[in-house]
Amino acid sequence: MIEFKMPSLGSDMDEGTLNEWLVKPGDKITRGQVVAIVETTKAAVEVECWQEGIVDELVVPIGETVQVGTTLATLTAPGEQAEKRPKPRPASKAATEPAAAPAPPRPTTPQAPGAPPATPGRRRWVSPAARRLATSLGIDIDGVTGTGPQGAVTINDVEHAASRLVAKPAAPKPAAQPGTKPTAADRAQQMRKSIAAAMSRSKREIPHYYLAEEIMLQKSLSWLTTRNAQRSIDERVLPAVLLLKAVGLAAQRFGEFNGFWREDGFEPANGVHVGVGISLRGGGLVAPAIHDVPEKKLDELMNDLTDLVARARSFSLRSSEMSDPTITVTNLGDQGVDAVFGVIYPPQVAIVGFGQPAERVCVIDGGIRVVTTVQATLAADHRASDGHRGALFLAAINELLQQPDLLEK
Repeated sequence: MIEFKMPSLGSDMDEGTLNEWLVKPGDKITRGQVVAIVETTKAAVEVECWQEGIVDELVVPIGETVQVGTTLATLTAPGEQAEKRPKPRPASKAATEPAAAPAPPRPTTPQAPGAPPATPGRRRWVSPAARRLATSLGIDIDGVTGTGPQGAVTINDVEHAASRLVAKPAAPKPAAQPGTKPTAADRAQQMRKSIAAAMSRSKREIPHYYLAEEIMLQKSLSWLTTRNAQRSIDERVLPAVLLLKAVGLAAQRFGEFNGFWREDGFEPANGVHVGVGISLRGGGLVAPAIHDVPEKKLDELMNDLTDLVARARSFSLRSSEMSDPTITVTNLGDQGVDAVFGVIYPPQVAIVGFGQPAERVCVIDGGIRVVTTVQATLAADHRASDGHRGALFLAAINELLQQPDLLEK
């Protein structure tokens, strides 16, 4: 039996809400197939299953919020027989069983007046957030009436029970219905909390060091202008794609910047999946991955980038894009800043930043010239690398951008 679990879609995700099942019991699943839609604080994510099998049971109902690692469904592997689950015994037979030893009495906690007890013999759905709130308020969760899907207990239900206990007029928010999308304000608030948690963890746990390099873009921009002149507007490539490709190739060469720090050790990544920092119209940001950047042509990268930005801003991403970036690039050049020093997104170990390309006075071959340059920065995890290697990594990005023909291959 194979367990399909709620995936982690980033270090700032503790739980997700199941919005939609795209399969049903008896369906055959292929590797990489999208099987569910999960709502996170940042997007409605298409969750892929990376195991093959036949759907045996959908464990979590639509509308339920569960923690990362919770079993969402079970599959039978190819050639495996579906597990036969024992049917519940009738009450009359259960009554004839020997009595079990009495359980220790539970501590008495306040219970919502008039709340019916939980139905015996059926699992009661309680969101983790609602359970935590009930504990903090001293509310007996078993005595709270659930108004969510299939009787699930929500935060609103706990708040309603607490307000009744202190004899205040109850003013609960309407219970969320299956598939209901959060409002823009709710999403923005939750996203800020998620970003705060991830960035606080990053600055608390990761010993950052920072480096900067001024890179001349004259050769790359001239080469790109000539290349784009031979193509239609729809086929032209933006300078940002050259930067992404250069970072991907350099990360392939300097593997200590391409991977994850987990359990007191560095784990190099198998491929180079560059996370792209994308600002959202309602505020906040996401950094989904473009996969296998070094192996892709510039045209393909341009298509991937355009598609990724469009789907990120419509809150529609895939779980593989959110869960496996191996290094991140943040580009604030279009915001007019000269340089950006990013905060590493754990468990990654590096983030590369690019500022605004601008004309600057430089000394070249003993003469003074006005050329277009960009400030490239590196924030790296000192546990996985040191400044010497970081300097070589930035130098490799610079070298690649001076030979744009290498980026086309």
